[in-house]
Amino acid sequence: MLDYPGLHALAAVVREGSFERAARVLNVTPSAVSQRIRLLEERIGCALVVREQPCRATEAGRRLCQHLDRVRRLEQELQDTMPALAPEGPARVPLPIAVNADSLATWFAPALATFGADAPVLMEVLIDDQDHTTEWLRSGAALAAVTATARPAPGCNSRPLGAMRYLAAASPAFIARHFPDGVGAGSLARAPSLVFNAKDQLQDRWARRHCHRHVDLPRHTVPSSHAFVSAALGGMGWGLHPQALIAPHLQDGSLVELVPGAPLDVPLYWQQARVASALLEGLTRQVAASARAALLPP
Repeated sequence: MLDYPGLHALAAVVREGSFERAARVLNVTPSAVSQRIRLLEERIGCALVVREQPCRATEAGRRLCQHLDRVRRLEQELQDTMPALAPEGPARVPLPIAVNADSLATWFAPALATFGADAPVLMEVLIDDQDHTTEWLRSGAALAAVTATARPAPGCNSRPLGAMRYLAAASPAFIARHFPDGVGAGSLARAPSLVFNAKDQLQDRWARRHCHRHVDLPRHTVPSSHAFVSAALGGMGWGLHPQALIAPHLQDGSLVELVPGAPLDVPLYWQQARVASALLEGLTRQVAASARAALLPP
């Protein structure tokens, strides 16, 4: 039998980042938290916490935290059918998911809010590029993800959600300054572009499609969907924006497409762990409904 008080202490330290904050959450002393984890480490035979600032789990510690999360979800489902087991009301269980920032800033947020408002969960939203969110599934750090990869990660199911349409846009003044003779490989190699982070390949993909070859793009890094739009409005650079996010700016003329009628459509998929979970199924239904309303058909 596993030492569940020790597991709860471990999970609290990893979640809160320190023994002191974990102690406040658990309503015990920091020395009690330290002792519980030390006894658990002695029983397992290896270190479970890297004692840094913030504290983080070792590989063994991460696997134990994932096990505790699964136990919590199973207990929650049992309490839903047997309320007498939870006399103090339903306990909220962590539900980690991975999603790209543009989806979160547009169509995914309503699904997340609707589900999180009623379900007995504590949502843990991990942000990553849509081409890399499956890595969170493979590592076990997330139970579900919005991804651009159709092939399911090990132990997961995959379903198409639809396609998010991106438009290459910039301010009229930026276009007049950097593209007076049109948009081509030469002008794109000189005009500053905007990228979300080093993983963001959308601008490169659009430029390759338009120019039929690779173009080395100068780039500003702006890791926020809304700040990305603000940077374009201010004339800082051009970039690929979700159509839904910049529609009002296109309508009032504060942003203009670099090449009208040249969108980049990115297919998105919902991958979820196959572990039976009514909570996860409830989230999946909300995500699918929101995707149907906002994305291009699969």
